[in-house]
Amino acid sequence: MKTAYTAIGMWGLVLTCLLTGPAWAQQAPGVQLETVSEETIIQEVSLNGTVNPLRVSRISPAVAGLLDTVRVEAGDRVSKGDVLVELDDEQAVFELEAARAETNQARALLDEAERRLAEARSVGAGRNIAATEVRSRESDVVATRAALARLEAVLKRMAVRVRRHHVEAPFDGVVSERSSDLGEWVTPGDELLRLVDTTNLRLDFQVPQEYLTRLDDGSGLLVRDGQSLVDAEISARIPVTDPQSRTFLLRALQPEATGFWPGMAVQAVLRVSTGEKGLTVSRDAINRYPEGRVTVWIATGGDGDAYAVSEKRIRLGTVFKGRVEVTEGLIGGEQVVVRGNESLTEGITVRIAEREAR
Repeated sequence: MKTAYTAIGMWGLVLTCLLTGPAWAQQAPGVQLETVSEETIIQEVSLNGTVNPLRVSRISPAVAGLLDTVRVEAGDRVSKGDVLVELDDEQAVFELEAARAETNQARALLDEAERRLAEARSVGAGRNIAATEVRSRESDVVATRAALARLEAVLKRMAVRVRRHHVEAPFDGVVSERSSDLGEWVTPGDELLRLVDTTNLRLDFQVPQEYLTRLDDGSGLLVRDGQSLVDAEISARIPVTDPQSRTFLLRALQPEATGFWPGMAVQAVLRVSTGEKGLTVSRDAINRYPEGRVTVWIATGGDGDAYAVSEKRIRLGTVFKGRVEVTEGLIGGEQVVVRGNESLTEGITVRIAEREAR
């Protein structure tokens, strides 16, 4: 009986294997592969910088006067052309009216002189009127016209002076500080308030001088905005190094849709070429172990979509753009697992879930 049961058990095991064999094949882990290739090695440098406004204006009056009206306070946002403060312009307005009256008088005199000259010319010089009289009237027209031009210039100057009693915002911005108050006598050069441009910002970083000659058109700057890194355009590099810190100024434009304000600290990553090439793999292909061992899974075979995998120990170099330089352990051309490598074991068969194009 024992032999009979054993035979039945063996036949059951064989039958089970035949029925479940295809299911085992379908249960092979799905992975994504990448070919190890050579590329230019990029070095990433962490930077700390400051957000600075493009323009900071210490607003002062163009004329002396008594501060009559202050229309803004610290923290107010203003637009270009908004009146910020007003000086007492009563005397200037009176002088403007006087200049306007003199100009109107000179214009009337010119009209009369031109009428008298036209009348003299119409009767004919040398017949009904002396030629010297005609020339005299011509001279009167010239002199009166010159007087009018002078008075018109005075009128314009007085109008400008009146306008300058109203101090306007030179650009859009935020009032960061107010230095004067009502009733104070101010003169040109006195700071009334400070206006900061919060729209056009620059990101300034002090970079170690060794990277000055390595910056080129292929260099990139990524600025941290919250938890993400955002590309920022490098606008200038100032090739004057600080002898104390051995750094130079790198300036970038504010990326769009970022919440930066003047004076904020900002972090960034500068990417510069090392001028060297090396083998690289995706950071996702790297396996790290507590004892310090670093490996990748290499897929070989390729019977259809089925591959056998084996673990290979490697040594790493520079990390950049989500990739890692491999300095030892690979020769190039290997297929490494970049997805699905969390639970692989030596020699296991895997299938291609999705091949990553490179």
